[in-house]
Amino acid sequence: MRTQVAIIGGGPAGLLLGQLLHLAGIETVILERQSRDHVEGRIRAGVLEQGTVDLLVEAGVGSRLKAEGLVHTGFDICIDGARHRIDLEHLTGGKTVTVYGQTEVTKDLIAARLAQDAPLVFEAANVALHDIDTDRPRVTYEKDGVTHTVECAAIAGCDGFHGVSRKSIPEGVLRTYERVYPFGWLGILADVPPVSHELIYATHPVGFALASMRSETRSRYYIQCPLETDVADWPDERLWEALKTRFGEAAGQAMRTGPSIEKSVAPLRSFVAEPMRHGRLFLAGDAAHIVPPTGAKGLNLAAADVRILSWALIDLFKGGSTAGIDGYSAACLARVWKVQRFSWWFSTQLHRFDNEPEFERRVHRAELEYLMESESAQKTLAENYVGLPFVDPRTAA
Repeated sequence: MRTQVAIIGGGPAGLLLGQLLHLAGIETVILERQSRDHVEGRIRAGVLEQGTVDLLVEAGVGSRLKAEGLVHTGFDICIDGARHRIDLEHLTGGKTVTVYGQTEVTKDLIAARLAQDAPLVFEAANVALHDIDTDRPRVTYEKDGVTHTVECAAIAGCDGFHGVSRKSIPEGVLRTYERVYPFGWLGILADVPPVSHELIYATHPVGFALASMRSETRSRYYIQCPLETDVADWPDERLWEALKTRFGEAAGQAMRTGPSIEKSVAPLRSFVAEPMRHGRLFLAGDAAHIVPPTGAKGLNLAAADVRILSWALIDLFKGGSTAGIDGYSAACLARVWKVQRFSWWFSTQLHRFDNEPEFERRVHRAELEYLMESESAQKTLAENYVGLPFVDPRTAA
């Protein structure tokens, strides 16, 4: 099989890249190691930046998003039970965020791909990348016991943190940076109305909490917990009581409770691999970076990578210029590190760190108080939350 771009990974990053390149008349093959049911069933984040929403609409997969997505013009920060609103729309000149689950984004992109009858291979096993430092790389994979080869001019590694793409870059080329946080998030998904029409981020002496949602009838809640937390030790009743404590009396009384649909513990970490390009292999999304979920940046950062990579590849195949691919890594990383900074800062301010010196705790409290008092500080928060602008790779080489 021959194509222009082989895309490794059939999650939202790989599918969105395939959609953008299809619209530009560039041929792609998408290889995904999991089944379609598995990919469409994965429960992930659901807060989309303004730029991500605009990109999905541009890609022609925004109809259901625009009809069903919940537009939020702000969110609350709850400090020891007292809520303070961050007015995103006012602070950013009209920008907002939209709650629309990553699962739904993935379903929309798969539907568009299949409607185009474009190559999308699920359950592609033993994917391997070859000759990535040449302009004629290859990808091999197994399907139903048969080995297949995809010849291409570029490979997009959109296969997540544990995928084969990053591991295919030779030792000594890649540099990695990581911070593992000493806590996780215990999350519960339940078919109950949200406690608020917008998200609530809570900081409390016993730890962080977040009130989020997937729809007007489905809620997603999280509390900070030790990494070694066993979900079995947290029956629904105990978790609901912990949430009511951290959100304060008013929210606690308004909170509707019910049986959990899903419950899990997610660790928090920050990770960056650079460069994001080696030869004709381009990393995007979780293959290159992980952010703590506090700022809702994971999917949005992947979408930004894909936007930048689509520009670079269109420049290569349609214009014959390598300026875009030469500047791809620098353009992405300039944005990645700013997003890492924001996610680290937001996580640090809102979570409780065990054994943290009292001086640092008081400084964190003072910073939150300053944030509540200063519109300039709130504007900085809002600008980062709704999403930083994309970087043109042709000017970053």
